[in-house]
Amino acid sequence: MSNLHYPQFCALARAAELIGERWTLLIIRELLLGPKRFGDLQEHLDGMSPTLLTARLTALIDSNVVRRITLPRPVNAQLYELTDLGREIQPAIRELIRWGGRFLFPPVPGDAFEPDWVLLGLDAIAKRTPVAKVSVGLVVTHGRKSAEFTITGGHSGTAVHKGMADCKATLEAPFETVLQIVGMNLSLEDAVAAKRAKVSGSVTLVRKLPQLFDLAERRRGVTIATQAGVRRESSGESRIVPQPTSRGRP
Repeated sequence: MSNLHYPQFCALARAAELIGERWTLLIIRELLLGPKRFGDLQEHLDGMSPTLLTARLTALIDSNVVRRITLPRPVNAQLYELTDLGREIQPAIRELIRWGGRFLFPPVPGDAFEPDWVLLGLDAIAKRTPVAKVSVGLVVTHGRKSAEFTITGGHSGTAVHKGMADCKATLEAPFETVLQIVGMNLSLEDAVAAKRAKVSGSVTLVRKLPQLFDLAERRRGVTIATQAGVRRESSGESRIVPQPTSRGRP
């Protein structure tokens, strides 16, 4: 079990005890993408010592969030995967990613990035309402690394899958450019002209990508809310301002 303990009878406190320690959420991120060997986890969690990784995995196994499995021969490898209980955290992770996206840029120099992580990032902004029925391939590049995805739309919303299958159009670009295109901050034509993106197959299909995600709509909503707040202040509407407390008082 985790050594972290909050002396409060609260479900949020218990959840924080399980996943609130350093690196634990990122271990869960990796396992949401699929079972991993210990070495795979180490590679994607650069900066985490093997001793600490072992301790965090042991705590998650003791809590029935993660289990250890062994692949049969000839592979005969030991992997870690989320249990059914562990996978129940996925909706919460999705919302945390949506919230954390507000603080993602600008990138911190030296930070690691794995193209595989894009699967969870795009899933977090995928529309859950009916969208156009399309299937578009996406190749996210980062230096010499890349990851392939299939983005499909339909009556149940947008789905993002690892790998490409039955795609009549493909967009290839770094993650930041993909976000700018999906968020409608950069047109597909300008991205291609600037050699920041490549399109294979139907350009018309790739142009539909922003319709499959709610990133542009969320940004418009934030802008409208900000503008409304500025108008209220300029019109002289009163605001509640917290009063400073005296020194020594809570």
